[in-house]
Amino acid sequence: MALKLTSPLVLALPKGRIYDELAPVMKKVGITPEADFFDEKSRALKFATNIEGLSIIRVRSFDVATFVAYGAAQLGVCGSDVIEEFNYPDLYAPLDLGIGKCRLSIAEPASIAANDDPTRWSHVRVATKYPNLTSRHFAARGVQAECIHLNGAMELAPAIGLSERIVDLVSSGATLAANGLVEVEKIMDISSRLIVHRAAYKTRIAEIEPILEAFRSALA
Repeated sequence: MALKLTSPLVLALPKGRIYDELAPVMKKVGITPEADFFDEKSRALKFATNIEGLSIIRVRSFDVATFVAYGAAQLGVCGSDVIEEFNYPDLYAPLDLGIGKCRLSIAEPASIAANDDPTRWSHVRVATKYPNLTSRHFAARGVQAECIHLNGAMELAPAIGLSERIVDLVSSGATLAANGLVEVEKIMDISSRLIVHRAAYKTRIAEIEPILEAFRSALA
């Protein structure tokens, strides 16, 4: 991709398996990180690319949206779950990359689910990494939700009596099953999106739009 930048652009990318799915798309787009990016022993978080002025920062998936929303990065890749959870007004998500597919669901112990009817819930206590999204979901159904914010090990919550139910990401369902839980209701389907800082897009559209078009072509 031939691109000349008048000032630096930063692309925020998530750590972990999402980048493994994103890598073939990046190759088609024509953005190649420097060699250290692929060094598993490297502790660096910012990397140059083959495009002069375009750098990559590698951060937690949940933090990508924050970096872009506050203008520390102008572009990024994050899940639609993160976009919905934070609901930042300065984020523009023009492109579904079709990767990182999973779902956000409500799960509970199999012993409870056997005689449970989610349509009759009036009050729930849930452990989740997504308190805002979860609260909005239940409020729309007229259900009062008490959300306990956890950043991980969600499946432990029912086992130790912290909450009867959890709201978490589900892919195969194997982790739920291993912890005696079953999925009882899907809140939303999730995939990774290319996101842009709105102000940066408006002021630097001549530089950012070619990048978006390169991603569109790569996906096509």
